Amino acid sequence: MLSIVIPVRDEEEAILEVLRKAAALDLDHEILVIDDGSRDKTAVIAEESGARVIRHPDPAGNGAAIKTGIRAARGDVIVFMDGDGQHDPAEIPALIEALDGYDMVVGARDLGTASAPGRRWANRFFNLFASYLAGRHIPDLTSGFRATRRERVTPFLPLIPNSFSYTTTLTLSYLRAGYFVKYVPISASRRIGVSKVRPWLDALRFVAIILVTSTLHAPLRVFFPLSVLSFGLGTAYYFYTWMTDRGVLGFSIVLWTTSVIILLLGLLSEQLARLSLERLRDPEKGSGLL
Repeated sequence: MLSIVIPVRDEEEAILEVLRKAAALDLDHEILVIDDGSRDKTAVIAEESGARVIRHPDPAGNGAAIKTGIRAARGDVIVFMDGDGQHDPAEIPALIEALDGYDMVVGARDLGTASAPGRRWANRFFNLFASYLAGRHIPDLTSGFRATRRERVTPFLPLIPNSFSYTTTLTLSYLRAGYFVKYVPISASRRIGVSKVRPWLDALRFVAIILVTSTLHAPLRVFFPLSVLSFGLGTAYYFYTWMTDRGVLGFSIVLWTTSVIILLLGLLSEQLARLSLERLRDPEKGSGLL
């Protein structure tokens, strides 16, 4: 059985058409709408359309809605999609078909379409940064249109934040845990209604979360460059003082010592991160490295 999880908040203009297309799929599926504290008729429209609706009394965030949907899903396979009209339910069978042999399939958007220039550049930056952290190419880090097996995603529930960045955490968690993620191209339409994204506030929050996520999933890839930078600055300052005959090495020694401390912290964090991911993958073992 397939569970289609659709997190929504104040999407009364778009939800009816999304649910109509989802209901028309020739699949054994349930449609689960998670209403994250809507103040309009979104939940009523979803219920009248035949979807199973779970309501949050107050807005808790897109990630919180996703976690509610995962806990309530009855299917062995879960598809996540937005309820604002950006994702076409007709493309769900393609995601399910691509899931054969993979642990998660992500619908990769053409980032040159259906978004403002600022968001396109931000998405490209985050894709590149996440690709560096994961050690493999990630064409679309923030796509909310994805399919996975319930048994795979459930252990990662404690890591998923309540905000929009659940996609970042989920993608990096899968890749760092040794799971296989496939990207398939999809078409993305412009959303219907008013966007819930607050550009500057959400951008700052996203940067903070991706930094936290990076230290959780790939700390050495963050700490090692900082260690090298500190060592390089210390060495450069040493040669500067030597060439100018100042003979002051105190600052260079501080930078070299800082470099060693950062590297040791990175090595320790890397081992802790691997142990944590291993416990999430297999709680019965609770030990061992990836």
